[in-house]
Amino acid sequence: MSKRAEKTLLYGILLVASFIAIYPVLRVFGVSLRPGDRLLSTSLRIIPEGATLYSYRVLLLEQPFLRWMLNSTIVAAAVTVVGASLASAAGYAFSRYRFKGRHAGLGGLLITQMFPVTMLLLPLYIMLSKLGLVNTFLGLIIAYTATALPFCVWQMKGFYDTIPTSLEEAAALDGCTGPATFLRVILPLALPGLAVTSLFAFITAWSEYLVAAQIIHDQSLLTLPLGLKSFQSNMTTEWGLYAAGAVIVSVPAVAVFLLASRWLVSGLTLGSVKG
Repeated sequence: MSKRAEKTLLYGILLVASFIAIYPVLRVFGVSLRPGDRLLSTSLRIIPEGATLYSYRVLLLEQPFLRWMLNSTIVAAAVTVVGASLASAAGYAFSRYRFKGRHAGLGGLLITQMFPVTMLLLPLYIMLSKLGLVNTFLGLIIAYTATALPFCVWQMKGFYDTIPTSLEEAAALDGCTGPATFLRVILPLALPGLAVTSLFAFITAWSEYLVAAQIIHDQSLLTLPLGLKSFQSNMTTEWGLYAAGAVIVSVPAVAVFLLASRWLVSGLTLGSVKG
């Protein structure tokens, strides 16, 4: 097979895969535009006949959707900042220092990822209840940070391992202390890894439902997943509002990814020790 044919085949496969990934999103968007009497239509049209923004208007003006979005933004932003900060420091310690319990600590972080979230719900709820943090944003932030931190630490530790130690040695010769070397030399080079870590922490907190359902019960503190679940009842589901909410909820996540995409590049340290 010629190179031209291979390239054509590759592009064809990528186009098919992209369509398979995007089509469900387009279908949800189409459902959000359907009139109320056509929500169960079997039509495959993306833009339905008689398309309307009624669901969006009801969602934004007649439902506490904006309050749910504000709540999710507060929680997700706090988890992202706290998680990325702790992971950047802990990952550096595990990467650069040799101390008693280092391997046990790394192993413990890895083992925690093998347990499903459902196994953590009871102990998490008991601890937060004894601390008086049930039904509070702080309790939810602690729970999300605890579940996201192991992966974030491993992510940052792996990225720090790719940064040459000669940079720190050169900084030490120039009179930089350990913290100054970390903040001024290493951390700027670790921005790609920090971006991936922050994105993971944000997505974890932005779209999580199960943990939030156990901790948050106050209607004024509902996050987006909890709020959207309220459109579903035993007898009926408001699919138009559900779909419109799903479309709007996806926008911040995509925006954060696009903003962080400039840092999602490896190899910033290539050539950093030359000369």
